[in-house]
Amino acid sequence: MKKRIVAALGVAGAAWALKDLPAAFGAKATGARVDRMRRSPQYADGTFHNTAPRREMPASTYREIFREMFFGETRKQRKPAGEIPIVRDPLPPRAEGLHLTWFGHASTLVEIDGARVLLDPVWGERVSPAAFAGPKRLHEPPRPIESLGRIDAIVISHDHYDHLDMPTVRTLLKTQAAPFLVPLGIGAHLERWGVPASRIIELDWNEEATVAGVRFVATPAQHFSGRGLSNDSTLWTSWALIGPEHRVFYTGDSGYFDGYARIGEEHGPFDAALIQIGAYAPTWPDIHMTPEEGVATHLDVRARLLIPVHWATFTLAMHPWTEPADRVWREAKAHDVELAIPRPGQRVDVSAPPAVDPWWQALGS
Repeated sequence: MKKRIVAALGVAGAAWALKDLPAAFGAKATGARVDRMRRSPQYADGTFHNTAPRREMPASTYREIFREMFFGETRKQRKPAGEIPIVRDPLPPRAEGLHLTWFGHASTLVEIDGARVLLDPVWGERVSPAAFAGPKRLHEPPRPIESLGRIDAIVISHDHYDHLDMPTVRTLLKTQAAPFLVPLGIGAHLERWGVPASRIIELDWNEEATVAGVRFVATPAQHFSGRGLSNDSTLWTSWALIGPEHRVFYTGDSGYFDGYARIGEEHGPFDAALIQIGAYAPTWPDIHMTPEEGVATHLDVRARLLIPVHWATFTLAMHPWTEPADRVWREAKAHDVELAIPRPGQRVDVSAPPAVDPWWQALGS
């Protein structure tokens, strides 16, 4: 009898753990959404494409990545040696000027000229379709997502799990009334998760929408997309946020490419840039930038203050945990770039950013 009970509980537990898995993969676009995607200059032969083709990795490279990921010399260095310091200070309900609060990885609150914008919010424990597997958080969210106050817009760069998190979206659906601004195709995921069409604004590259007095321009990026076995059925973007007085650029995920200079010419100069600097490797240069390329991007888009993102919260590559911050700081100093590296949850006043405090270095393995 006991064995039957244990077996029944095991089956029930497995069923509960897997219950959200189909929904987490999202949904494929259909109908009018597909028709619009097909009209995009970025769309051909059933998928979206970068301006330049991605270099494909040979099968032997995948084997090298597997060996390095699980048996490489840096394996013990990919996590902090102690607890990551986070800032839990309350946020003001509304503020003038320009303030940026980085919550970890890419999730950032942008307070721009009285509007409040949430970029790529991920509050989940793992960046994975399964709640029991996949890269796990290295630090708690600095504050509950329910405590952020009223948000005017929620912006998504692409549909990878570390940028588009189903549990977070479902929480925002219940606690906020803000629209979701997303690249083409991602509306299908949101609608499967219960977001009404009235709260979804889908944009192609170089299209824009105005919300709460801020222009949101979907600018190009060099990356890929996908939540299942197939890739590139949805678009990926960087974003230019243009307020009445201030401008912010966010790379999303991207390899370094010549499109950044064009973005700077068309939409810059920017008061601040949120630049992806982590999860890079020599084997995938076309999809994630190194810290040095992040500084080059910052200069290309003609931004003043650089705030690095896409590091510290999840282990997604083989480099040591402290390396992205060390390298971006060194490169910023070499090019006289103004830099802020906040702790997760720390609010930065862009008009008076704090001097760099190398808080991460004490956590190196």
